[in-house]
Amino acid sequence: MTAIDFPPARRRAASTTADHGISAHRVIGWLWISPILLGLASTLVYPTLFLVALALSKSTLGKPFRSFVGLRHVRDVLQDPLFVTSLTKSIAYAFITASTQLAIGFLIALLFSQLLKAGRFLVSLILLPLMTPPVMVGVAWKLILAPAGGLLNGVLLNLGIVDAPVSFLGDPVFAWFAIAVADVWQWTPFVVILSFAALSTIPEGVHEASIIDGASPLQRFWHITLPLVAAPLSSIYLLKLILSFKVFDLVYVLTFGGPGFATTTTGFSIYRRALEQFDVARAAAETLIYSLVIGAVLWPVIRIHQHLERKDA
Repeated sequence: MTAIDFPPARRRAASTTADHGISAHRVIGWLWISPILLGLASTLVYPTLFLVALALSKSTLGKPFRSFVGLRHVRDVLQDPLFVTSLTKSIAYAFITASTQLAIGFLIALLFSQLLKAGRFLVSLILLPLMTPPVMVGVAWKLILAPAGGLLNGVLLNLGIVDAPVSFLGDPVFAWFAIAVADVWQWTPFVVILSFAALSTIPEGVHEASIIDGASPLQRFWHITLPLVAAPLSSIYLLKLILSFKVFDLVYVLTFGGPGFATTTTGFSIYRRALEQFDVARAAAETLIYSLVIGAVLWPVIRIHQHLERKDA
């Protein structure tokens, strides 16, 4: 049996028709994604190019792009010990608070998931800190930690634990601890909600079968629950890490970067450089370096997350 051999003219016509069909299909495809491309160009590409241009030029808040200075601002930023210190503190703060919130949030979600219907009600109830604006959270914790008339100092004095009011926000260590506690208080419910949703996806039959097989609660947790929610938990951890790198409101309200520069995060340093000293070129250079450092620090976490997702699929 031989294949049908069409004349050359018919083959060219069929090929041209197919090419036109593919071209029209591609045009329609580009039209569908054009709003997304325009959105990315206006919210990602343009601000990035603007930021790079600012970092490479002599610019102030009122007069940007006065002259080209090359990498001078980048070199100055890397040689600034205060910026390097703030960078180190921001990274440590992000990992500590994100890990703490994931641990506490997941344990609470695990507890709520054992309560069946009551768990959903408690998850809704725990949303209150998350709905509070970050500035209000900072003000509330500032009142709690105030040395004069603060709730915590009043409790410690009444219990006889301290003889005189403690200035929590005036001590470098306690000030960081206060910011972290306020952060954990506000964002742990966010982790609880997402963890509870992840736990809800585990089929009930899996646990029932393991109970019949005689598995203990600890064995069920390590060998069933944790592996089944590992991928969603890595997503939650990655998201919370990114949010922790952006901490600003609590630092602004609680300590304003002090005492001294003790609690100055990189985000707060950029704010002061741009809107207090009006050195937007230097602030742009700090922002670029901070973005690159965040990308480098998050890369291992992203790789672990991708590995867990592939394993889960």
